[in-house]
Amino acid sequence: MNESIRQVHVIGAGPAGLMAAERLAQAGLGVVVHDRMPSVARKFLMAGRGGLNLTHSEATERFVSRYGPAQAAVGGWIEDFSPEDLTQWVEGLGQPTFVGSSGRVFPKAMKASPLLRAWLARLETLGVLVRTRSRWTGWRDGALAFETPEGQRQERPAAVVLALGGASWPRLGSDGAWTAWLGAPTTPFRPANVGFDVAWSPLFRERFAGLPLKGIALSHGDRSIRGEAMIAGYGLEGGAVYALSAALRDAIEAAGQAEVRIDLKPDIDMERLTKRLDRPRGKTTLSNHLRKTTGLEPAAVALLHEAGPPPAEPHALANRIKALPLTLAGVQGLERAISSAGGVRLDGVDARLMLHARPGVFVAGEMLDWEAPTGGYLLQASFASGVVAAQGVIDWLDSQG
Repeated sequence: MNESIRQVHVIGAGPAGLMAAERLAQAGLGVVVHDRMPSVARKFLMAGRGGLNLTHSEATERFVSRYGPAQAAVGGWIEDFSPEDLTQWVEGLGQPTFVGSSGRVFPKAMKASPLLRAWLARLETLGVLVRTRSRWTGWRDGALAFETPEGQRQERPAAVVLALGGASWPRLGSDGAWTAWLGAPTTPFRPANVGFDVAWSPLFRERFAGLPLKGIALSHGDRSIRGEAMIAGYGLEGGAVYALSAALRDAIEAAGQAEVRIDLKPDIDMERLTKRLDRPRGKTTLSNHLRKTTGLEPAAVALLHEAGPPPAEPHALANRIKALPLTLAGVQGLERAISSAGGVRLDGVDARLMLHARPGVFVAGEMLDWEAPTGGYLLQASFASGVVAAQGVIDWLDSQG
């Protein structure tokens, strides 16, 4: 690499770090990317296994509201790199996209690997150097210190972008260890987009773990989410659960448990459902009666029994189906969480994502203290924060002369 070119080191080769690297290289800076793992973007590749949900097509105001308390800050990032910008960028890498029926945006290939290959090829063309098995261990005498297979290494770049991720799925590379030496205010990591513990009966767990609850509405407090949940051996997980996970996690931390209510038939109102259940049953078992009159799947019928013997009276039975109570007794840990809350406090960085405590050091991605549900919001904010941090580096270096 030409030593006359100012170098910026990016630590962390996930979506935020690689996006920052691309923007910095396009601005004519020398860029070195470090990642502690043997290969880059492992969590990104994992995210694409079930279909890579890049972003969402909903209106901007509603989109930004998904970031809760952090929406003012994250909304600013998304102004700089919007869902439309992300879609165009993906297509510029030769990966056509489409909008699903739920409004979510996917590459037509569905997987992350074709997009990542095209992206890494572009970065190579731009001269970005990627060093894998290069673990950042903090600062030594003002320099960046790394552990590598060749031994200790120190670097003194003109600026740094930290994109080390949060603390979820630590086996993929993001373990949050950097909080011990960063020297900036942080909030402890907590699991986000995560499943919750339920004290299933042994028979229910044995027969129904791994089966979905499709087309339900899940409610907690004044929020109700339509979608799907999955019965797990430990409890409940899935998209509808993740959409409420922040509030549920906070409730469990405060009170030791949280209650949700499940509407197993949200498309049928109470009156119509009661009339269906009031049809003559004869010698038909309750399970068959429910299947014939309401179309409930066996897992949903069994769930009705988990809440206690279902009432015989049609209106009461309809009420159980429309508002099935379920107690969540605990939260799964960070090792099973899709994402994490916590990290570098937003008041610890400026609008360009530079650390107040360390001029020339910028932060991007899940290192920062924000969270969002699944649905494209996580990747969108990660990409956008990489763009903002890169532009912050460029502006800061320009100001240094």
